[in-house]
Amino acid sequence: MPREVSVPIERELDIVAARQAGRELASALGFSTTDQTLLATAISEVARNIVNYAGSGNVLVARVDDESGRIGIVVIASDRGPGIADVDQAMRDGYSTGNSLGVGLPGARRLVDDFHLASAPGQGTTVTLKKWLR
Repeated sequence: MPREVSVPIERELDIVAARQAGRELASALGFSTTDQTLLATAISEVARNIVNYAGSGNVLVARVDDESGRIGIVVIASDRGPGIADVDQAMRDGYSTGNSLGVGLPGARRLVDDFHLASAPGQGTTVTLKKWLR
């Protein structure tokens, strides 16, 4: 298994590929089946946002090690779409601009250990997720 995998995201099928890349790396690193599923679900949420709102982008899934010796997985989902005008509002449960349930970003945040969102109108969006091996 490579240390990192980059998956171009343009359509629904690409979401499945990104999700599978995350699950395979998590399995190779020794994550529990439960944590593999949580990570795969978070990847699905951020990749789906790329398809629904930006049209195209990329999901990078990679091993990460911190200073204390922890091993984890970092997921960087990025696009050059329209960006998010109000990040705080987008992170509220139930908020949606796409007539969905509004669980995407807040749901992804709950499924991982570290979550960071950077976005600005006209600049695109980058979501960084980290899940640590316990």
